[in-house]
Amino acid sequence: MIKFFRKIRQQLLSENKVNKYLLYAIGEIILVVIGILIALQINNLNEAKKTRAQEVAYLKNIKNDLEVTNAEIDQYVASRAQRASAASSVVEHYNGKPITDWNEFNKHTIDVYTWQRFYQTDNTFQELMNSGNFAIISNDSIKNELLTVDKLYKKLKYTEDHFRYDAEITLYEPSYAMTDIHSLSNNYFYQKSDGKNGFLGNLGEDDFREMLKDQKQKNGFVFAAMYFKGMNTALLNIKEKNERIIALIDSEFQK
Repeated sequence: MIKFFRKIRQQLLSENKVNKYLLYAIGEIILVVIGILIALQINNLNEAKKTRAQEVAYLKNIKNDLEVTNAEIDQYVASRAQRASAASSVVEHYNGKPITDWNEFNKHTIDVYTWQRFYQTDNTFQELMNSGNFAIISNDSIKNELLTVDKLYKKLKYTEDHFRYDAEITLYEPSYAMTDIHSLSNNYFYQKSDGKNGFLGNLGEDDFREMLKDQKQKNGFVFAAMYFKGMNTALLNIKEKNERIIALIDSEFQK
């Protein structure tokens, strides 16, 4: 092909057809430019396809993380609702309600003591942020919702840290001096495991007499009931945001 064009140029020059040669040369340059532009366009299309494939892979992983997190949220909400109820029940006894089952009372108190922090599954989001690839997500709504959820998690962690501090002062530290942790914990494990671990013992009023007179521990259980309910509200808000993100991602897959 190159030899063909060179032969035409030589023929035009030998025939002293300068004007035609110039027109031909300009046309050849235009063809070269068009060829380069086409090659660049093809390259850009290929790069766009690669970027989109990478974006879709990230979106699939984000969706999976969100679904796993939402399942965890359901479990935590149920667990914390039970602990909030246990804390409220303990407070009722501080306020004068008679205790008819000391084993149940012990179970309620330790249910509050053994609360757990919530840890979301956000490996893909953290990878995007740490690698600087967050911009690969082209849907601004998805990006904004992910950033909002991350902010909500940080607020939840602050609440958990605050409760942990309060619990250390009002619940854990006083109970070490006023109760027999060995007997109470073994009684708790026995109940939780249906008799497979620990031992039931013979708990009674004497085991909790000092504890039930302590205003600080009463306040601790009041705090627990409030905090657990607040944490559940925060988790359900996060779940709602996660479901919205999942819906947005599903819409992206349909494009």
